[in-house]
Amino acid sequence: MIEFVSLQSSDMSNVGDMSVQEKYASSSICFGCGPANLKGLRIRSFRSEDGLIMEFDTLPEHQAFPGMVNGGIIGTLLDCHGNWAAAIAIMDRDGLDEPPCTVTASYTVNLRRPTPSDSKLVIRARAVDKSKWDDRIKIEMTLEADGILCAEGKGLFVAVKEGHPAFHRWS
Repeated sequence: MIEFVSLQSSDMSNVGDMSVQEKYASSSICFGCGPANLKGLRIRSFRSEDGLIMEFDTLPEHQAFPGMVNGGIIGTLLDCHGNWAAAIAIMDRDGLDEPPCTVTASYTVNLRRPTPSDSKLVIRARAVDKSKWDDRIKIEMTLEADGILCAEGKGLFVAVKEGHPAFHRWS
């Protein structure tokens, strides 16, 4: 039986399991995914069969208008979750002990329908091109509320090298 852990966002996890963010970037201050940013979204992503999955409960301040989630919040959820799916996919592909620090090169979000703020959001991300480039990977993302697709996105994420301003952001 799966039990849910509740923080600002309540995400899928077995009690005691750490999200990929908590395991590999506990001191990150990223607004979307940084465990150390107490005012951020603090998403928690977990491995799934073909990528990562997360759940998120919105707060009243995440609304665009009464009862509906702001598109910028949706974009942030997809961007950060997709970025982590890329980092984990590169780590697995290359047999690394920890994921490389990745950044977003580009991403698009299609808001398919208004996203209700009173529903648990389920976001999935999976790599769709793991081999084309060594330092980058393409990811597809979906966001559902009550089993209904509300948003989807695609992104290109790049593993950064020493000297890049984000290189040590997870450590």
